[in-house]
Amino acid sequence: MKSAGARRRRIRVCYFNTWSDRLEDAADYVARAGAQDLRPKVAQPADAALLAKARLDCDWYAENARCFAALAHPAVDFLPAWVCGRESVLDVARAPRSFEDEERWLVTMGQQPQSLGPAAGKVFELLARTGVRHAFYAFDEASRTMPCFPEIAPHLSVLIHDEAPLDPRNAARLRPQVRGQHRSWVANMVPFAHPFVAAPEPGIVFLGSQLGLTPHRQRQIDFLRKRFGGRFTAIADHSLPVNGRAALAARFAVSVCPEGRKFTTPGMAATHTDRPFWSGCLGLVPVSEDSRAGGRLEDLHQAGLIVRYAHGDLKALGTACEQALELGAEARRRIYDHFNRHETVGTVLAEAIAAA
Repeated sequence: MKSAGARRRRIRVCYFNTWSDRLEDAADYVARAGAQDLRPKVAQPADAALLAKARLDCDWYAENARCFAALAHPAVDFLPAWVCGRESVLDVARAPRSFEDEERWLVTMGQQPQSLGPAAGKVFELLARTGVRHAFYAFDEASRTMPCFPEIAPHLSVLIHDEAPLDPRNAARLRPQVRGQHRSWVANMVPFAHPFVAAPEPGIVFLGSQLGLTPHRQRQIDFLRKRFGGRFTAIADHSLPVNGRAALAARFAVSVCPEGRKFTTPGMAATHTDRPFWSGCLGLVPVSEDSRAGGRLEDLHQAGLIVRYAHGDLKALGTACEQALELGAEARRRIYDHFNRHETVGTVLAEAIAAA
């Protein structure tokens, strides 16, 4: 056991981001990401629609970097975070350490480890042998759908995943000491970065995407538009720019967030997107359709932190929105506090690394 005066762990996190190139300070990368020329990184650089989607995706991952640059935990001194890309991932091990006891962690997310292709296993093995620990936040079914998972599994120190259970064959490749956690999407927002709005306009916003705009979803949009008129707004572009989130807090009290039923894999069909989580961080009341298996969102519903309604039940959808609109400032403040304290990517990752 450490003595009361023992030095806290010193940890430097490097975020692996395929939109990045060189190894650099995360703060510097975030500052320039919005002006980054993405044409060399897309298959059809003359396609304006594709570039627009790339811009949204790049900004979403840059927001992850912003979160990791703000990591905090009472048992850890987090040193200034870094960002690296495919070409510079081995530089995480080569770069000199500022302190002899500096721990170095590489953070990967989603399917991005697969961007290293057949070399992924060797790259992560080399990093592990040179003292770089690996935290993988797999918010989808990586153990079943990511080809390189069997190769990287033995080199993980932290695995946060949305699969219950993991694929048994690939789970067997994990080391016994890996820190595993079943956790779905969270908000890629710095906690309490946006102030709570006590008296927003009594509006409802639908937060969808082009991919999820199915006939089922369109029926819901049409229903809500007819029932709530000018109080309802539908956003169904590819995604909402991360710098456009904060503007929602004053305009809307409620967000209707799509569920994952359109996905074909069991884990993703039982989850939702990140929209309920960052909506809660803004103080909006998340309204979500129940998914096939319910998943972790059911616990949030039972705690009164989101409002759910039965799949395909338009009457229940309307009732859920009315219920959410009726919640006062005190109830919305409770939602805001919970999501900022417990449902952000930086908080989840910091706790997992500190426990590893």
